[in-house]
Amino acid sequence: MAGALFGVFLILVILKVPIALSLGGASLVAIGMFSNMPVFTALQRFFTSCDSFSMMAIPFFMIAGSLMARGGVSKRLVNLANSLVGSLPGGLAIVAIVASLFFGALSGSSTATVAAIGAIMVPSMIEAGYSKPFSLATVATAGFLGVIIPPSIPMINYGVSVGSSIGDLFMAGFLPGILLAVAMAAVAINYGRKNVPITIKFSWQNVWIAFKDAIWALLMPVIILGGIYGGVFTATESGCIACFYGLIVGVFVYKEINPKIFYHIMVDSVVSTGMIMLIVAAAGAFGFVMTRELIPVKVATAILSISSNKYVFFILINLLLLVVGTFMETNAAIVILAPMMSAVLTQLGINPVHFGIVMIVNLAIGMITPPLGVNLYVAAGLTKSKVSAVVNKHLLHYMGVCLLVLLILTFVPDISLLLVNILRSK
Repeated sequence: MAGALFGVFLILVILKVPIALSLGGASLVAIGMFSNMPVFTALQRFFTSCDSFSMMAIPFFMIAGSLMARGGVSKRLVNLANSLVGSLPGGLAIVAIVASLFFGALSGSSTATVAAIGAIMVPSMIEAGYSKPFSLATVATAGFLGVIIPPSIPMINYGVSVGSSIGDLFMAGFLPGILLAVAMAAVAINYGRKNVPITIKFSWQNVWIAFKDAIWALLMPVIILGGIYGGVFTATESGCIACFYGLIVGVFVYKEINPKIFYHIMVDSVVSTGMIMLIVAAAGAFGFVMTRELIPVKVATAILSISSNKYVFFILINLLLLVVGTFMETNAAIVILAPMMSAVLTQLGINPVHFGIVMIVNLAIGMITPPLGVNLYVAAGLTKSKVSAVVNKHLLHYMGVCLLVLLILTFVPDISLLLVNILRSK
């Protein structure tokens, strides 16, 4: 049955069938034709995979992100970032990175971050003298900070898959996200120093004005994470709070959401959530077949037979995840692979929260890696360009520093766990 499962899945992927249908189709064939279980079993697994209280956070955060993107938040975050770092070499590129960092703390989605920040920054960067290839590579790369900085939809899926605290995962994402942003900013500064003159002067007055205008947006992650760690609400309930807060800010504070815009926000959020949940449902059935065939146990045994050293394990896993991220959607990869790896984590003494951050950063890099590279397609669509316009030497420079940060995060777990340990000790 395992051979049929993976064989059908690979064939469907090669035929470019959508990942959810590839996972679901492979599961149906494996259960219906190569087992004594009724096909209805696969349909049951489709349902039970989504029947989780924690999964309710996904649609709520999708709606909250859309409310913030359409409610005038993104341009205020850009203004704040511009007042802070716009006077540096490569200032507008750094603005795109910092704004993506801020927006990631609201949306939990990489593609939403690329679309919201890129729509503002790419035209501004090109007009200021930045090349289009560099501008597109910058927003595509900075966009994946949306799944590293909490709240993060992949973190929710990982937490549900391995039974880790979603609140701990959220807190663990802060320092890695900031470290990645600093590394990206170094690339931007190097480019700006050589190619673009500085035209903006730093002013504390401008910072204060921009900060006051953006304060309502900046309060959202504080409320969400403060509420989770203060015991006021769960990570799932925080999604409801985020929706309510985003609606209040967009309608009554910034006054940029009207009934027509709200309708489009809900439609877009339903479509995006439907895509993610269909993948989760199909991956659940796929994972059920793997578990029945003891594939996670066999994978754990195979890995441990190579070496019981956790550093060797991390090297092998990083290589695997970097490859997987190039052709598999992030949430599907997490739901399939995370349970397979969890058995190994216990035996090697690896903290599952630390591993979750390493896994998500690996797969986030896959968002800017062809052929899947969803951020590349979103960025290209900003200027109606081909994806080849985004895949260039500048993208390779960004990928290089991100891989360096990945290695640091892999072998220095305290970076990911520092805030978690501080808050848990109180």
